[in-house]
Amino acid sequence: MTQINGFVNEKFAAVSEALQRNFADPGEIGASAAVVHNGELVVDIWAGHKDEERTQEWERDTITNVWSTTKTMMAISALVLADRGELDFYKPVADYWPEFKAKGKGDIEVRHIMSHTSGLSGWGKKISMREVCDWEKSTAILAGQKPWWKPGTASGYHMLNQGHLVGEVIRRITGMSIGRFFKEEIADPLGADFHIGLAESEFHRVSNVIYPKEELSDHVKEFTKSLGKYRISGKVAMKTFMNPIPDDESAWENWWRTAEVPAANGHGNARSVATIQGLISNGGEMNGVKLLKQKTIDLIFDEQSHGPDLVLLMPLRFGMGYGLPNEEFPFLPQDGKVCFWGGWGGSLIVNDVDNGLTVSYMMNKMMQSVVGDTRGLSILEAAYDSIK
Repeated sequence: MTQINGFVNEKFAAVSEALQRNFADPGEIGASAAVVHNGELVVDIWAGHKDEERTQEWERDTITNVWSTTKTMMAISALVLADRGELDFYKPVADYWPEFKAKGKGDIEVRHIMSHTSGLSGWGKKISMREVCDWEKSTAILAGQKPWWKPGTASGYHMLNQGHLVGEVIRRITGMSIGRFFKEEIADPLGADFHIGLAESEFHRVSNVIYPKEELSDHVKEFTKSLGKYRISGKVAMKTFMNPIPDDESAWENWWRTAEVPAANGHGNARSVATIQGLISNGGEMNGVKLLKQKTIDLIFDEQSHGPDLVLLMPLRFGMGYGLPNEEFPFLPQDGKVCFWGGWGGSLIVNDVDNGLTVSYMMNKMMQSVVGDTRGLSILEAAYDSIK
């Protein structure tokens, strides 16, 4: 039986039991889970190993690349600026980033890049994963290209570039990179161990993501085959997924870790994610630090799109910076103020404003999922059972 480390409020003992089951089936390698309830960290647990060979224990301060869960940190950063009156989601992106106006993009509003509805789900010129990490080059390409569909009419998941779009707006407003802004204005004040752009001094704490190659190969083949069923959306999905082709081993590279890719390369653990995202479920305050007003939090739930996503090829519902519940996610409460997202391979973060609940699951073993999977779901269900 895997040893579960950390702290669990006795009312939430079911969460620890759920994590234990994840190690039995499907055979987790290393993971952490955290729950915030009414602003209090009531679950902070971790277990397993940092490496596939199971020679290094996952420790309290172990962190890993959480892929698209990073987008929720990008969203918090934008919300903080909106709260201060420095960013208006309903203004054109070009008001903050004049070069973005090129090729007919003058009417694209900040809310469109926050909700994957801008028509820019990827790069229009050939780009590598390493070039994605070149901020000046990658943002210049985005500024100079045409939208792939009419902005505001549908979502198309901005898989790798949403953070570049929102992050450049933040840079134009503050004069700081999004990684620096996030660190100085959010993570450090909250005492949260989450990084967009990781210092080399922290590399020793990183657990590499682990994705069995045969599973990855099968997943890519099946997805590529499915694109043939679609026309316009299939073309958008293909352009998004194939340029650049996502590569889990990029996350092992120093150049990836130190770069700022605010849609995909954040490093943290369940505790740090729950601490920051707990702002949403606790009225904008965590650890005695108030960063958001409730009226700003409410902007998240202003629905921006609801329908077939042109990239993920499934019905999705987006608010401001977050996914909102719909029929594709029946495990989430369908009524009330709930927002969520997750990362490639299985990480998951859910905020429930009405229940004052934030649930976070971060792990190193990647499975065939884009937005969470059964492992995070088991933690979420246990947390909800605990507050009944």
